[in-house]
Amino acid sequence: MLENVYWTCALVLAGILLYRFGLPALRRFDDANVRRIVQQEQDKSDPNAHFRHTIEMADEQVESVQEIKVGNTIQYLFETELFHTKEEAEARRAERVGTLARRFYAELPAALTSRSGNRAPLSARERAAKRWSRRGDETIH
Repeated sequence: MLENVYWTCALVLAGILLYRFGLPALRRFDDANVRRIVQQEQDKSDPNAHFRHTIEMADEQVESVQEIKVGNTIQYLFETELFHTKEEAEARRAERVGTLARRFYAELPAALTSRSGNRAPLSARERAAKRWSRRGDETIH
């Protein structure tokens, strides 16, 4: 009987902890989702949104500038290159992000033409359905 009281107390304590620490984390997640959805709706009417998305994608692929303390001085590292000021390192990083974004747009026409070229007349779903369809009176599984 006393064990049931302990389990009940543990359940109430877990509920209190969830309310205290779990709900704020869920709210932050929900707020981020709401911001993302609003941004997507704005992007539908923005003709230049694909540029921003490309730069964001390239920005995620490039490492960040790291601060290194050497003695009394601070240096900044980006892609094995040391810089004396953070502005120089960030400028080099921005240049790298721009290069990746330009490369994406340079390769885009080739990617789109290869995609529209010799494509199968049936989609993958249609081909799979054909394989699983009836042959004669027997169903293949």
